[in-house]
Amino acid sequence: MKESMSGRGLQLVHLKRVHYTAGHQNGGYPYHLPLFKESFELSFEASVTILAGENGTGKSTLLESIAQHAGLIRIASEEEQDMNAEIRAFTNHLKITWRAKTKKGFYLKADDFLTYARNVSRMRAEAEKRVEEVEEEYRGKSILARQLAASPHKKAMAEIQSLYGRGLDNRSHGERFLSFFQSRFRPNGFYLLDEPEGPLSPMKQLSFISMLKDMTDEGSQFVIATHSPILMAFPGAILYSLDEYPVLSVSYDELEHVKMTRDFLNAPERYLRHL
Repeated sequence: MKESMSGRGLQLVHLKRVHYTAGHQNGGYPYHLPLFKESFELSFEASVTILAGENGTGKSTLLESIAQHAGLIRIASEEEQDMNAEIRAFTNHLKITWRAKTKKGFYLKADDFLTYARNVSRMRAEAEKRVEEVEEEYRGKSILARQLAASPHKKAMAEIQSLYGRGLDNRSHGERFLSFFQSRFRPNGFYLLDEPEGPLSPMKQLSFISMLKDMTDEGSQFVIATHSPILMAFPGAILYSLDEYPVLSVSYDELEHVKMTRDFLNAPERYLRHL
């Protein structure tokens, strides 16, 4: 295999290897996706591994299956947390090798985050409203009665406050996303991220890279599916291109997203003159 742009990280990693043997195809999802038409083996020997490729190659399905194997929680609304039956069945065809398995961490699709943040804000508002209602309903009753009635709602408020402060309210989408990571990060964790650049401006992506560096220094491992040439540049990351098969690790300059973005920025008129 070719080496990544900056060499491989030396930190201890959790996920070591994913092996898939083709031959289970029934023509349906997810076996029809390009990634799963042939057998492959991916090694995860760095603290950050990047999965790059066009939409529909199988990046998200692979992340979701690894999350299922690892037993990681999915950051999503309650309705979206359960993985579909196709993914659960497909996961049985992956052979995953761990160096140090952990349930610290989570699986996050950027598309789910806005819904999750809104749900947190809604739960906080509902708990605050219920405490006010208890005060009114129990007016004239004992302090103990009021405390017992309000206790579960105050506990919910305290848990949200403990995790996020006011960090997911009254901020831009990108700021809430970064605040969420700072709040939920635990050292020595395992994190699967699907297109985390979605809510982040280029400057915020650089801030996110800085956060990732701090987190990997504390023993955490990340597997990230992304279209962002900025995130792909994380120092020491292993870079896999899912646009070519068999899948190989490649250098930063070999990634199609990087080459096209660089060409566009150097001469945008070449791409736009036919519009």
